[in-house]
Amino acid sequence: MRKKSPVIVLIVLAMLTAIMATDSCVHQPYVLPEDQRTGDPDICFERDILPIFQSNCAKSGCHDAASHEEGYVLDNYANIVKKGIYPGNPAASDIYKSITTATGEDFMPRDAPALSAASVSLIKRWILGGAIDGGTACSTNTCDTNNYTYSGAIAPLMQSYCVGCHFAATEPGGSLNDYSSVKDAAVNGNLIGDISHAAGYNPMPKGGTKLSDCQITQVKKWVAAGALNN
Repeated sequence: MRKKSPVIVLIVLAMLTAIMATDSCVHQPYVLPEDQRTGDPDICFERDILPIFQSNCAKSGCHDAASHEEGYVLDNYANIVKKGIYPGNPAASDIYKSITTATGEDFMPRDAPALSAASVSLIKRWILGGAIDGGTACSTNTCDTNNYTYSGAIAPLMQSYCVGCHFAATEPGGSLNDYSSVKDAAVNGNLIGDISHAAGYNPMPKGGTKLSDCQITQVKKWVAAGALNN
């Protein structure tokens, strides 16, 4: 039996090494260059994105500072972009995938209704724009105290700030996921007391930013007008 030439052996080893190196190469996901992260012109992180995370994700047993499930804390900008967000690339961002394409226990929010299509769209647009803090839209006041209908003002507020925790009657504090539940909370005084952070009530959103004076006025006007399903 002929012995293989040492040169041939070395060539084969070099080829195998090159193949293994190629197979083990990990390509980093695309990240939008910092000078191109101008943000979505209609999105303000503090106003539009943060409430979604605080209401639906930064909860006890999930992704608040105490629980930090899977190492994720989603209670403020720095923590949200620290892990699972690739600016400009929603498809590669683990946080975005967890609310869209993940399955089983990886789908978020866990043990709660899926985020609304509007919320998912906002998060996608925010990431595409560079996942920036702030945004030019923050200087635009979109709140109007003369708009206090249930469909135009109250229901969107509940979806953004409350439903993440109050999505069912069996949850602590009950549901704020439909007109009847919101009306009940309005009539018994808990809704205004909680969002106003009045003495003797539970400050809401829990662990989140207090609603603006304009938003609180919208709720108060809606209640004063009879808490109609309008």
